[in-house]
Amino acid sequence: MTTSRLIEHWLPIAALGEESVRERRSMTALPPTYYLHVWWARRPLVASRAAILGSLLPADADQELFKRVLGIHGDPVKTRARIDAAKRTGEDLGLDPYGYERAFKYAPTESEKAWVKAEAKRLGLTSPSVLDPTAGGGSIPFESVRLGLPTYGNDLNPVAVLIQRGTYDWPVRFGEKVRKRFAEIAKRFVERVEPNLVGVFPAEPEGTQVLSYLWARTITCPHCDGLVPLSPNWKLADDGKGVRVNPDAATRRCSFQIVAKAKDQSEGTVARGDGLCPFPDCGRPIDGAQIKAEAQAGRMGEQLYAIVYKRRVQKTNKAGRKSEGWERGYRAPSSEDEVSAMIAQRLAEKLPLWEANDDIPSERIPPTINDDRPIQYGMPLWRDLFSPRQLLGHVTAVEIYRELLEEERAAGRLDELTQAAFGYLALSIDKLRDYNSRMSVWHSARGVMTNTFSTHDFSLKWSHAEMAPAVTGGGLDWVLSQTEKCIGELVALVCPTDSPAKRGRKVSELDQRMGGGLFATGSAPVSGTQTIELSCRSGDALDHIVDTSIDCVVMDPPYYDNVMYAELSDFFYVWLKRTAGRVYPELFRRQLTDKDSEAVANPARFRGEKGAKALAGRDYQHRMAAIFAECRRVLKPDGIMTLMFTHKATGAWDALTKGLMEAGFTITASWPINTEAEGSLHIKDKAAANSTIFLVCRPRPPKPADDTLYWEDVEPNLAAAVRKRVAEFQKAGIRGVDLYLASFGPALEEFSKHWPLRRGRPRPQPEQTRRNRQAALFQEQSDPYEATPEDALESARREVKDWRLKQLVQQNTRAELDPPTAWFVLAWDSFGAPEFPYDEALMLARAVGVDLERDIVGKLAEKKANNLQLLDSAARVANGRSGSADGSSGMLDALHHVAQRVRSRGAAAGLELVQHNGLDTEPKFLLALEALLEVLPVPPRLRGEAGEAEDHAGDFDALEKLRRLAFADQIGQPEQLRMFEEQQLAMETTG
Repeated sequence: MTTSRLIEHWLPIAALGEESVRERRSMTALPPTYYLHVWWARRPLVASRAAILGSLLPADADQELFKRVLGIHGDPVKTRARIDAAKRTGEDLGLDPYGYERAFKYAPTESEKAWVKAEAKRLGLTSPSVLDPTAGGGSIPFESVRLGLPTYGNDLNPVAVLIQRGTYDWPVRFGEKVRKRFAEIAKRFVERVEPNLVGVFPAEPEGTQVLSYLWARTITCPHCDGLVPLSPNWKLADDGKGVRVNPDAATRRCSFQIVAKAKDQSEGTVARGDGLCPFPDCGRPIDGAQIKAEAQAGRMGEQLYAIVYKRRVQKTNKAGRKSEGWERGYRAPSSEDEVSAMIAQRLAEKLPLWEANDDIPSERIPPTINDDRPIQYGMPLWRDLFSPRQLLGHVTAVEIYRELLEEERAAGRLDELTQAAFGYLALSIDKLRDYNSRMSVWHSARGVMTNTFSTHDFSLKWSHAEMAPAVTGGGLDWVLSQTEKCIGELVALVCPTDSPAKRGRKVSELDQRMGGGLFATGSAPVSGTQTIELSCRSGDALDHIVDTSIDCVVMDPPYYDNVMYAELSDFFYVWLKRTAGRVYPELFRRQLTDKDSEAVANPARFRGEKGAKALAGRDYQHRMAAIFAECRRVLKPDGIMTLMFTHKATGAWDALTKGLMEAGFTITASWPINTEAEGSLHIKDKAAANSTIFLVCRPRPPKPADDTLYWEDVEPNLAAAVRKRVAEFQKAGIRGVDLYLASFGPALEEFSKHWPLRRGRPRPQPEQTRRNRQAALFQEQSDPYEATPEDALESARREVKDWRLKQLVQQNTRAELDPPTAWFVLAWDSFGAPEFPYDEALMLARAVGVDLERDIVGKLAEKKANNLQLLDSAARVANGRSGSADGSSGMLDALHHVAQRVRSRGAAAGLELVQHNGLDTEPKFLLALEALLEVLPVPPRLRGEAGEAEDHAGDFDALEKLRRLAFADQIGQPEQLRMFEEQQLAMETTG
């Protein structure tokens, strides 16, 4: 009997990557798992289903049927290429170029689920079970449930567990009934809330509805006593609409005026934490420390500066037909909009009762929090993250929720179905808080409000947007209708036969191929009998699951130091325990979420201790090792564990894989999948990683105690494994920094086979010139003869570095790029942007063999906070950082001198400089010129868009002129330029 799994030999990584991105490409048509309630770093559904299926099917399973069950019913990679080409040529591919719906929408039929079970049975798995011990937002157990498998979901965080209940538990248990029950309760909820908020939002003219009130934080100028509204800019829309600030020297207050052109907008009054007084008779800067002191003293206020509204208008089309529609507009606040005194009075009247009933959060933000900016800016309590009017609305919602709940309880109607409906109601009004806090802002480019957690932190928003919850079509109507729609879609995905939209579904291709009855439809579990166990506990203490009982663990581990889940979720927890906590008290017994047991690398836990960052990394490693050890305990001897991990930092990978190997696992396969949507704010620059790496693991057999292997013997095999896979990864569309990330998988596969490893020679000590925070990464490496996963990752980087350099040049020469030039070329090749993290620059420097601080910083790049920013030729020459023009200090120096000469005096002058220094016949110069032309950004006139790298594009333009003038015979046209010119020609031809 075979035990090898499909995922250990094959995955359609290119198709999976495109489908994963396609799943979230449209921010207005996301899967329902995304808009029930915010959770951080969710994995795509199609990738999650692939990880589960691939881990349970035998290696020889039908690959086409595998893709069919995934929902990939065509060739998404070819289709995407056609779409990109059509954008360039203007070809109309119609409304459905893919020919099938996004993969996540496909619900496997009963016959398809029966095929999965039959294939798993060939592995000896009679009813294959799936466990996710750190399930977060629930993508993995959600897809396991959809496949009809016994599913075990767990998370330490009660907010995550409540979200998971709403995502797959309640839809499976109650189907359409829970949507209908929710709609009934939501209707009563709105009817009760609205009368309580009469007058809180001023009445608007008939046919007009406020979309958002825009507020700016204020402080009193320490120099002139003027009230300063703080906003980084005053932009309202992309068409130039914005705000002009009009300071009044007599009253020392500002009024506001809506303007139609960008040139008429006022300059921002705050930047990098420092303020600027807008009063003409002052105009002095306000130190950031002063602003914080005022805020902490309770003297930071807020001022309404604009109202965004929509109104009904009559529109006439080209045919002369009239229709009614909505038109957005902006207005300055009037005296009628000023209701702060009334709000303060209402709060004063309500607070004693609310505090007595524990309806209003009184919990303090922990002073040990990793991101303490709320405390720095005078918001020590969680309720301080809301303005007075927002707070009034949110606590009123809690009060009405409690009243309705107690009425149902008293009437004996609080059965499990009604409890679930109240759970959804709690999540709904929690979602309103996400879009209605002092951290929600107006997105001027999109013309919408963005939520509190558009980024994974508590960054201060100098200006914020407020939603009016209790007006017709306002915030409450929006979130409740969104939740009802979401429940319906979730039911349709997990119980398609119970969904009105899915009844009468056509017989699938697999059903037809199997004769419609090879597997009885009753052989797959139905919602009433399917095993779904959802727990809320630490992932290292799953004592409710017996030993060796789980067939497959699929998990998306916490992302090291990227997301502090518990700290962020306290924003919601303090409210949910006052709503959902009255229905599910077992989830909300603590004052705040459990941070002590959370597996994240949180330096705040070690604040004040030497090497806090290293201690946090070690803590993460130990916690993940404990979770992995628990997974090994519950996993069957022939079971498999698949991890989905996205992180660029070597420290994160080192900690994760150390924990994995210490728990007794070895890595048997790895796959890079491009999972990140292009529009995500968290990867908005090209230097970010887009790929999730699947690591497939098995329990490692015991290793003889005397079986000592040495790193120096294993490294050649490791390097060969990387070389073997890197071309495959690039062919699948893995590019830039993701190519280095993808190489980690095969490197760690080889390393884990032989772990533990010793070094025959001690590890070289890190350079003393490194920054102290970088040196902290190495403090835990006490044994210089111990080989670590970091050694494997460095080796992988070197292999990818060598491979990419060979790909970038076509010249048949023995010349090599000098290390600083190679670093510069590979930085552009890897990150595709002039600015990227210092940590990543450091790792690339180590792969190339340069000292980052000595050879790069201050010469080829400059530090910018935690990033490095590459310098173009003009910046280097202007600041005297350009080195020698003869190339003796590196060929990049010579090329930058030449580029600057061409830019200022023309190509002939540039060639003269080259010939003067004898570089026109120097192979290293020609090699560097060719490589640089393949990585520098192409000028905006060819790529069709402007960008932050325009100065570097000027270098490309200059060097390309030089190539055409003097070196066209030795160096062909840059490949990237050829592609852009072909695109432009195609567009001109079709135009």
